[in-house]
Amino acid sequence: MTTYWCPRATLPEGVRKRVRLRVEEGRIVEVTPGVDFAPGDTVLDGLVRPGFANAHSHAFHRALRGRTHADGGTFWTWREHMYAVTAALDPLTYGALARAVFAEMVLAGYTVVGEFHYLHHGPDGVPYDDPNAMGEALLDAAEEAGIRITLLDTVYLAGGLFASGHQPLDDTQRRFSDGSVQAWRERVGRLEPRTTARHGAAIHSVRAVPREHLGEVAGFARAGLGQSDDDPAPLHIHLSEQPGENLACEHFYGMTPAALLAAEGVLSPDLTAVHATHLTTEDVELLGRAGTFACFCPTTERDLADGIGPARALHDAGVGLCIGSDQQAVVDPFEEVRAIELHERLVSLERGRFTLGELDRIGSETGYASLGWPEGGTLREGALADFISVRLDGRHTAGTDPEQVVFVAGNHDVSDVVVGGRHVVVGGRHILGPVGPLLRTAMSRVRP
Repeated sequence: MTTYWCPRATLPEGVRKRVRLRVEEGRIVEVTPGVDFAPGDTVLDGLVRPGFANAHSHAFHRALRGRTHADGGTFWTWREHMYAVTAALDPLTYGALARAVFAEMVLAGYTVVGEFHYLHHGPDGVPYDDPNAMGEALLDAAEEAGIRITLLDTVYLAGGLFASGHQPLDDTQRRFSDGSVQAWRERVGRLEPRTTARHGAAIHSVRAVPREHLGEVAGFARAGLGQSDDDPAPLHIHLSEQPGENLACEHFYGMTPAALLAAEGVLSPDLTAVHATHLTTEDVELLGRAGTFACFCPTTERDLADGIGPARALHDAGVGLCIGSDQQAVVDPFEEVRAIELHERLVSLERGRFTLGELDRIGSETGYASLGWPEGGTLREGALADFISVRLDGRHTAGTDPEQVVFVAGNHDVSDVVVGGRHVVVGGRHILGPVGPLLRTAMSRVRP
């Protein structure tokens, strides 16, 4: 048993003072506000709040930070730079890079990550001796970095979609594909669960998975990926990230990507639509009626000039919103969460589009649920013991109303991180040591 004493903590009912959290076997078993420090308590200064959920990550994209932002072009030209990084990745280099990136996430205040994993095989498309070697490297990296993970193992069958139809895989994309849904199912079925890791599925996009396979993937996810008939696995998909995706889908299938998912029975409460940027009013209604999630990645969406998604409209329709760091151009959950509100202000010319409580849930609780950890993202009895401490005496946060800290704090203000009861960051220092050198060494081996 471990007890943490917090001068202030964000509980479901709001910020409360002098709170003790008692943790046993990775869970919060007791929350007691209004109590004084007692001998044996571990003190977490500042404001203690639930850890953030990073619901959409591509860890290896971190190698592009600071190298593509001034290149001009579009998402599609940026993608060529991203593809070039994959040439240097194998289980060893991938694992080292992911370990450093996940450690950076923990330092920033993320306590769970959904890794949208499609880099499955060798550069020639031939599986490694262990066909899950790349996925296992990610799981090992997360465990070493001290972050909870949902491995969203991704189906990738086609090289793109145009008005004329789906295109064959190119030389880079061959390593993303198992060749068929059946082969993907067989490989995913060999993954073993871990204490702080769960498995989910992903359809890369309607560009990469033809219509006739969409329902099959969704059905397998709902059956728990063959591991549990009673526990559906989370299913994620890139959806309407680019206008070109919508245009191609409408020309070839005669409907929007969201309508295509609805027609094939993919929309459900277990589905997370990543980006969901270019939606019609009818698309928003479809996602809302199905009770899906939508994961916005604001720092990536603005870096790649993707656009601003309809966050408030989706929320009002009944869609659960969450955040992701995606391409790792920025690893800062505070920035992602407040961008949900600030981008809404830009398009609506109104302030206060989301309440503080809504923003807190977007950053933590809803993201945990979208990743298949519904017991996380909150400070209550029975919840996962995943929480962080945010400094209130730094140059950005001094004098801040603790309720509004998300609008002023940043990754540099996180002083302590606890994941599953494990104190992973203490006084701003990760258990692995300085993370900068880990990143520098890992990226020196993979940059094109």
